[in-house]
Amino acid sequence: MTQPPPTPPEYPEPTGRPHEPQTAQVPPRYPGPHPQQAAPQPPPGARPGIPQQPYPHTPQYPPPHAQQTAPQAPPPQYPYPPQYAHAPQYPQAPQYPTAPQYPTTPQYPHSTTAPQPPYPQAAAPPAPPAPPAPDSPLHPHHISTDRGRVHISGQQRRTDATAFGNLLLYLPNFLCSLVVVALISVPLGGFGVLVVLAWLASGALVFHRPTESALARHLLRLRYPTPAERAKIEPVWREVTARAGVEGRNYELWVEDSDSLNAVAAAGHIVGVTRFAMNQLPNGELAAVLAHELGHHVGGHAWSGLLGYWYAQPGRIAWRVLRAVTGFMFRVSRVFSCFGVLFFGLFVGGIALATISTLYGLPLLILAMPYALAAVGRRSELRADQHAAALGFAPMLAAVLEKLHHQEQQQTAALSAANGGVPVTETPVSKLLSSHPDYYTRLHHLQPYLQPTR
Repeated sequence: MTQPPPTPPEYPEPTGRPHEPQTAQVPPRYPGPHPQQAAPQPPPGARPGIPQQPYPHTPQYPPPHAQQTAPQAPPPQYPYPPQYAHAPQYPQAPQYPTAPQYPTTPQYPHSTTAPQPPYPQAAAPPAPPAPPAPDSPLHPHHISTDRGRVHISGQQRRTDATAFGNLLLYLPNFLCSLVVVALISVPLGGFGVLVVLAWLASGALVFHRPTESALARHLLRLRYPTPAERAKIEPVWREVTARAGVEGRNYELWVEDSDSLNAVAAAGHIVGVTRFAMNQLPNGELAAVLAHELGHHVGGHAWSGLLGYWYAQPGRIAWRVLRAVTGFMFRVSRVFSCFGVLFFGLFVGGIALATISTLYGLPLLILAMPYALAAVGRRSELRADQHAAALGFAPMLAAVLEKLHHQEQQQTAALSAANGGVPVTETPVSKLLSSHPDYYTRLHHLQPYLQPTR
């Protein structure tokens, strides 16, 4: 005997709002196993004219016993949604007053600067470090001057090829000067020979200390350094002479009151530098300058050049007098028209021909001597650079040469500005008469010392 299926649970119909009265609702009944059962009636209280349809998305669940005892039943029909007499009224959003208007730029009464924005700002790139001062130990060309024992070499001086060449090139000038001195001493009779001998012995004054001091003070415009300048330059000089194995006390240090970068080696014991070189260069670059000048002394360039210049002075003085007399006679001859000029030309030409034939053409060599002496002078500068580089001052000397090159460019620009903007070019003759090689030539000869050692 089969048991009747259990009665499905009854669910109350959802009610309306709390304030509305409860109405009697017929509980929904799920369909039984008989398909002839009538469809459920709409609940009382539903509004007429509104189609009563179930929710479109409401899931339909069969009764729990339908899967066991009966075939698949049609889906249950849920009651209609609750109907409200009036649509609920929701409060509207509150109305706020108009937003206040702020000025474009905020005013800060108690601060002179605006506050920083909350977002991070891009940090400024760090400024490049300032270059160290010339006298700072952090400068790359700074050298230590604290040296203990010093080795002094046995050979303090030597005479290299440029010194010998300088003396040989001054030989025609020396012979012409000898002729001039002999002609002057002829009226003196027996004392004329003493005059010639005294002139020949006067070359020893080149190595006389009081004479050198007078030469440095009056001809080269040098002065003795002050105590402060001496305290700065002497340690550097000791370092240079210690590396060269030279006794530094054999030389005298002088200073030139000049704002340009320059130095000089004169006579047998004079080493002079400008005030600019001493105050504006690091001690390593100052040492390179002093080592260069010491190279002129050690190689014999200074004393040979001064000795040749001294013995050529009588000939130079005679040549200047001859030029002045010739110029005066030419101006006088122009008064007598072309005949006077012709006569003057024949007279001067005859004297020049007789002089050249008598002296075996030596006067013609004198005309070419300035060019040859300039070439030897350029070679001696390269030898002095080599001496400074061999002592370990090649990088410092290259830096000094660069500054000299920049100084020459500034002078050329000033000359061009004074010439109305027209660039001043160096003529081939001026290049041949230059006593110093150009910047690129000197830097090229320093390359073997600037390359790193392996």
